[in-house]
Amino acid sequence: MPRPRFLDPTDRGLSQLGQEILPVLYRHRLLNAGQLTQLLRPAATSTRYIRRQLEVLHGRGLVDASVRRTSRAGELLWYTTALGCEVVESGGELAPRAYRMTEDAAASQLQEHTLAVNDMGLAFVQHARRLGDECGPLDWDPEVAHRVRDGDSRLGDEAFLVPDSVLRYVHTTPTGDGGQQRMLLTFFCEIDRATMSIARLAAKLHAYARYARYIPQPALGRGRPKTGGCRREAWRARYPSFPRILLVLDGASDAQLAKRTDDLRALVAADARLQPAADLQAGVTTLEQLRVHGPFAPIVTPVLGDPEPTDVLLRPSAAAAFVA
Repeated sequence: MPRPRFLDPTDRGLSQLGQEILPVLYRHRLLNAGQLTQLLRPAATSTRYIRRQLEVLHGRGLVDASVRRTSRAGELLWYTTALGCEVVESGGELAPRAYRMTEDAAASQLQEHTLAVNDMGLAFVQHARRLGDECGPLDWDPEVAHRVRDGDSRLGDEAFLVPDSVLRYVHTTPTGDGGQQRMLLTFFCEIDRATMSIARLAAKLHAYARYARYIPQPALGRGRPKTGGCRREAWRARYPSFPRILLVLDGASDAQLAKRTDDLRALVAADARLQPAADLQAGVTTLEQLRVHGPFAPIVTPVLGDPEPTDVLLRPSAAAAFVA
């Protein structure tokens, strides 16, 4: 699996690992040394080397750290500074992001949610290594905005859908002739640490259904609509097939998370406004199941239909995009 490339390996005298850490921190906002070790040096038996490189980056003003709010031992959570962001962006390896982690944001109550999003991505990466698939340290992108209605961009949540992350995964399956078939699977991932109301989770599903059908209106030109051109769903300009929707639950006991899954299914089934979600590939699992069993095990409960956990939502299908 190719390692993330750094922008300018000679500019600041950093080691290869130091060069790899910066773009990963830039993209994923907040990571601890354990997560970075599993992403970048999975064979390592301790976090010592990663922590040493983080100190070097810190000494150059490229990264900083905040103490984890829930840690009694003073665990550090690392992020890129404004200078570190500029260095990454100047290299052109990653698309620049408007959001930058700040000292206040790194110390805020969003710590655990951000770490959980990255734990979800890490679970995909680890199982991709085991299966011989492709999903690397930079293959999920947090909070990518998707317009779901025309009009004033200041409408915020009414105008945009913002998944917790968009994750891309290339899965390889054997073919009957002894060859292999590679398919790109894309996921809209939502992480709920038992802090979001069931009604809000259901509303997110409604937003996904709305995005699946959203066709941008033609732009106005000199007081009259422009004519011509192909009008189609907005998602087709970004994805070869509509991404699968994965709701990942954490932050409570197994029994409580199972109850939340049942409540969500009941609300979706009873609310006519949410029925557009019926034709989406959407399901619920837990972060622990994803860690232990991996993305292609029968661990996903469909949002609608049979409540039996299945692998069908994560299994490659005709809707997946084939890659060379």
